[in-house]
Amino acid sequence: MRIDLTDTNSSKINKAILEGRRAVGTPAVGMVLTLVIVTDEEHAYDAVKAANEASREHPARTLVVIQRHARSPRGRSETRLDAEVRVGTDAGPGETVLLRLHGELGRRADSVVLPLLLPDAPVVLWWPVDAPEVPSQDPLGALAQRRITDTYAVEDPLAALATRAASYAPGDTDLAWTRLTPWRSLLAAALDQAGTTVVSAAVESEADNPSAELLARWFGNRLDVPVERVVTEGPVVTAVRMGTPDGEIRIDRPEGPVAHLAIPGQPSRVMALKVRTTAELIAEELRRLDPDEAYAAALRYGR
Repeated sequence: MRIDLTDTNSSKINKAILEGRRAVGTPAVGMVLTLVIVTDEEHAYDAVKAANEASREHPARTLVVIQRHARSPRGRSETRLDAEVRVGTDAGPGETVLLRLHGELGRRADSVVLPLLLPDAPVVLWWPVDAPEVPSQDPLGALAQRRITDTYAVEDPLAALATRAASYAPGDTDLAWTRLTPWRSLLAAALDQAGTTVVSAAVESEADNPSAELLARWFGNRLDVPVERVVTEGPVVTAVRMGTPDGEIRIDRPEGPVAHLAIPGQPSRVMALKVRTTAELIAEELRRLDPDEAYAAALRYGR
């Protein structure tokens, strides 16, 4: 079910949500959080699709904040809020509200979002593309317990990582780090099996890949060894090598959903290591809302 509201306000939107839930018989008691997405029209469709898929695991009220930029002087001077309320099959297990902010209202998005938050539920904020320099000090970011950015989606990922490191606050995280979870789990398991000491490491990836940079920093922080960065054709991280006194531990994933794990003195193995979708990454981030200390340490390593 979809309800379109033009030149509206938060009170009318809340009323429309309630009416929509009653019409389709969907209660709100099963929702565990509010997910706020700040994006533009170009990226709104993909972001909403990923959020709806993630809501199958974490039923949520999803608020999509879209700032509209008018072309004419008259349009730029107009302050208006349009909304599209989706409940039932159009929003998955949760409910979705698209908020289109016109004119100066875009500068006061927090005043629109605050009355729409689920009471007594955590708030997660996600910027799919462009994020503020200091997410925790952004008016919307200040409402959230978890703030998700994605340095992989910006023009200069490594510069964005430097900005994230300088502005980090507990609750900040980045999807470039979330993409590394399978890699870190597999590497930790390989070290446990090898039972040896790592004396060097290397990360192979496409150029300027923020996940590879974070992985190299994680190695340096946790193992205190020199880490070489090797540029390949990709896609994304293609291999990780760890030098030990017994030989080289190596994980290769040049392409496809599987990787090859080689440990000295053991037969080579094939392991599942696919490139995950945005919905899977968001679902992982919604599983834990406490500060990610491992991310903070890797992000700040070497500063």
